[in-house]
Formats: sequence, C-alpha cells, structure tokens
Amino acid sequence: MEINYLNKDDSIYAELSGELDECSAEYVRISLDDLLKNLTSTKTKLVLDFSNVSFMDSTGIGILLGRYNKYSKYDIGMYIKNPTSYVNRIFEMSGIYQIIPKIS
Repeated sequence: MEINYLNKDDSIYAELSGELDECSAEYVRISLDDLLKNLTSTKTKLVLDFSNVSFMDSTGIGILLGRYNKYSKYDIGMYIKNPTSYVNRIFEMSGIYQIIPKIS
C-alpha cells in the first residue's frame, strides 16, 4: 500500500494504491493518524481516492471507520472518491456510504 497526499484549497486528497487488508492496515492507520496530527485548521475535508486500490477486505472498512471517528472530532469531513468496481461493491455491501459519502 502506498499513500500520496495532495493539498488543494480546504481539502487534503489521499491517493491510495495497492491492497487495503490486514497486511497494510497498520500502515494506513498510522499514516492517516499522523496526517491528522499535522493538519492546519484551514483543512476541513479529507478525500480518500480509491482509484488505484485493487483489493480491500473488512479490515479496511474498520480502518476507515476508526479514522472517520477521529477526524469527525476535529470537524473534518471524510469522503470516498473513485472506488474501483470491486472496492465499490465492498463499500455498498458494508453500508459505509451511509457514514462516509462517495463523491465524484
């Protein structure tokens, strides 16, 4: 798993690449937690770009929900963008779009 960050206006874009599973979960958790520690007060959105995520399991859902809870405490909204068809199906089945909206 690799994560690249892009600052744009009031948003941070996190472009994830690879597989989000038990093997990469700790790295993603630590990376997103470190990002939160270093955010300025001008950032109000975190957009997670899943266009290059080839696989994800329930561990990934848990990581996202945990980060959602942390970011929400600081009034930073989380959004999902460009999930692959496989990842989109996982998100739909889990109901995560009810919590973390999908944007285009």
